Amino acid sequence: MGRVPVIVATSAGKVRGGPEMFWNIPYAAPPVNAERFAAPAPPAPWEGVRDARTPGPTAPVPPRRPLGALDLTPLTGPGWARGDDHLTVNVWTPSTSGRAPVMVFVHGGAFVFGTGRAPMYDGSSFARDGVVLVTLNYRLGAAGWLVLPGAPANRGLLDVVAALRWVRENIGGFGGDPDEVTLFGQSAGAMIVSALLGVPEAEGLFRRAISQSGGLALLTRRQSAATTKALAAHLGIDPTVDAFAKVDDERLVAATAALAPVALAGLSAFGIVADEPAVIHDVELLVGGNSQESNLYAGPGIDAPAIDALFRDGSRALAERHGRARTYEFDWRAGPYGACHTVELPFVFETTHLPELCRPGGLLGPEVPEPLARRVHQAWVRFAATGDPGWRQHHRFTEEEKP
Repeated sequence: MGRVPVIVATSAGKVRGGPEMFWNIPYAAPPVNAERFAAPAPPAPWEGVRDARTPGPTAPVPPRRPLGALDLTPLTGPGWARGDDHLTVNVWTPSTSGRAPVMVFVHGGAFVFGTGRAPMYDGSSFARDGVVLVTLNYRLGAAGWLVLPGAPANRGLLDVVAALRWVRENIGGFGGDPDEVTLFGQSAGAMIVSALLGVPEAEGLFRRAISQSGGLALLTRRQSAATTKALAAHLGIDPTVDAFAKVDDERLVAATAALAPVALAGLSAFGIVADEPAVIHDVELLVGGNSQESNLYAGPGIDAPAIDALFRDGSRALAERHGRARTYEFDWRAGPYGACHTVELPFVFETTHLPELCRPGGLLGPEVPEPLARRVHQAWVRFAATGDPGWRQHHRFTEEEKP
């Protein structure tokens, strides 16, 4: 027998999906024209039942810059899947009638790339282990992060706050406990998570947080102003909201791709804009990274100290500012890229089986230690359920460690 669809009522209308998976549910209105540079607005209610059985559009992104021969599709997904209605969440659930802990994942991608529907972020293993897993899209590139006079800064971050509000209001219908939410993210997503620990509007929307290879890493207003000036000059327009609102997504994405990635150790032109970190909320925190982060960008065995320092120092600063964080280091070095940036993600999601990861030249290579993936994944599940990942202060993940 086939799987029987399930209908769940949300604050904007009913959706049909499941029984384990619901795709493409709006948490905010489509950001079009001038609304691309405004704070997120609630989605318009719909009549009838919205189909949530297929993936939806993604935020506009340029083609991903290649990293040698590495296949990045497990991480980036389909690229730009066009459609205005891309401020959406995807939900995996063990049961719509339960009250399970919830994990909300914020993807990385240098604030320019990525989507919550990427294959690496499949939440089936979390649902199998009794967790409701939510992934999301947020505005990227200029729409999400360009600073413009008269427009709110850090709009991509505001999107994540809006998604968390959606979770607070609606996740009970999908079998989740709105009082047991863990917010976690990787790379740019980890920087967003870290910043949200100090945003008043996010207080009370999550109980626990995990920062994977990100931590506190901010752009100054001077740095962001230089990016705004450069992008406006490239487009031949004034650096105003009205001028940018007249530029369609195709031109805006192409111009963004032409920007020099001068911020965040040369990895991006965009980032979270703030003069200094805000006060850390009283949440349980797990923070860490990988022992050879820069291998993803420079190649195995090639030193890139600025990149390593970006992720290491950002994580350390977050842990120190919080004061009670548990920390980890992912140090599995047997793959072709070693313990590089992003390599822990398929272990966290238990998606190490994806063919693109295991073929020659893939991120993991053919010899993947499934017991290690199980241990890493279970630590994240345990933290979401109890606040205890299985260690008191610090843990180092290696293939040789005992179960």
